[in-house]
Amino acid sequence: MTAAASPSEDRGHLLGFYVVAYIVFLYLPVALIPIFSFNDSIQAAFPLKGFTLQWYASLAGNAAIAGALVNSLVIALVAASVATLCGVTVAYLDVHGQTRFSALVSGLSRLPILIPGVIVGIALLILVNLIGLGPSRTAIVMGHVLVCLPTTVVIMRGRFAAIPKTIAEAASDLGAREFLVFRKAVLPLAWPAVGSAFTLAFLTSFDEFIVAFFLAGTEPTLPLYIWSQLRFPKSLPVVMALGTLILAVSVVLVTVAELLRRRQPRMAAGR
Repeated sequence: MTAAASPSEDRGHLLGFYVVAYIVFLYLPVALIPIFSFNDSIQAAFPLKGFTLQWYASLAGNAAIAGALVNSLVIALVAASVATLCGVTVAYLDVHGQTRFSALVSGLSRLPILIPGVIVGIALLILVNLIGLGPSRTAIVMGHVLVCLPTTVVIMRGRFAAIPKTIAEAASDLGAREFLVFRKAVLPLAWPAVGSAFTLAFLTSFDEFIVAFFLAGTEPTLPLYIWSQLRFPKSLPVVMALGTLILAVSVVLVTVAELLRRRQPRMAAGR
């Protein structure tokens, strides 16, 4: 005779079932892309026809994909660099300046995360047309800086807030000017967060679609190229192979960003 399960055990089993169901619902559609990318058929359906690498091999000689990839990499590098530089500046002034103006700038910098991407895209399209720039690579960079800025500000603000202000105050007492205090005393302790902010900003820009859709000129980014190819059934296996590679790179970059972010408490504890 076995004892009946207690209410706490029942809740634990229910919670475990909920977690498993949630993970399957969240990641099963994503897992299907790598599976079908190795399928020897243009149809994304079961049963699988066989294993092949021809879809990956066809990526190497595709000039359109290469052009879109280079375009996305250039835009992501520039946008992430500018967004990280602005994020470091805004977050430092917010934490150490502690003025109403710096707090206002910090709040406005984080505001775009609450605005729908469609609204941001339409607003930026109107702006670039008014100033004569028009849809172009430069316009996409401007839009992606706006999209990535909240991420960099939030990460750097948290890091600067975790650094004891006594360090900056001690440097100031020894005669160091504000910029020297920032460069020699505070910034070296924040480098892991800078790397994490840049990595996440790069990934955000590289994968961004909505703003790029409104601002792209004659040179599409990689997400726009993938979207355009979905109209052609024969291109679907190549698109899934490309999506698998992007997914793998994204996982690596997110892991790097998370490792950099987790280094911060250890450094703080080791001071």
